[in-house]
Amino acid sequence: MNNQGLFYFLLCVWLIAMTSCGSSPVGTAAPGKLATASTPDTSNWPSSFAFGHTASASYIDSIDIDIAPDGKGLPAGSGTATEGQTVYAVKCAACHGKTGAEGPFQKLVGAMGDTTKAKTIGNYWPYATTLYDYIRRAMPFNEPGSLTNAEVYQLTAYLLHANQIIDATTVIDAGSLPQVQMPARALFVNDDRKGGPEIR
Repeated sequence: MNNQGLFYFLLCVWLIAMTSCGSSPVGTAAPGKLATASTPDTSNWPSSFAFGHTASASYIDSIDIDIAPDGKGLPAGSGTATEGQTVYAVKCAACHGKTGAEGPFQKLVGAMGDTTKAKTIGNYWPYATTLYDYIRRAMPFNEPGSLTNAEVYQLTAYLLHANQIIDATTVIDAGSLPQVQMPARALFVNDDRKGGPEIR
């Protein structure tokens, strides 16, 4: 269905809905007055329209997975760069290259001063916890959310090591990840401007 067809379909649905509620799409207005939509009579509406279902606590937990810069929300588990290298080769290398520096898609590896000017984990990302959050939420591209917590920790460790931020023996977990100091962190400053529209 093209855009025009979709528009007419939605218009028809709206008109039918307005008619079934006992009101016309546009109310009658006195001369010189703007016509307004009538308020539908909801006295005979059911208590539920049977759309969806009540979200269970386990379902809410499954999508409430954001990780704060200070590490709040990080799950149990751990990983090292050596373990992550194996996971990376199977699940990431096809898109990001053998070492994370080749592509064809986003370049992941590049230290501060990288002459290619690509924004990488090593020269741009301000928080190490964001790496865990993004991998778990969005990767791999063809099956986001399929990695275990341990695999995400392993990949996080591998990419931090590949960017020369941690050594190969560092164990990354909920305690150690927030302590990792990212090289670009100092380049980000809080917006403390005053005297105009402020977003806080």
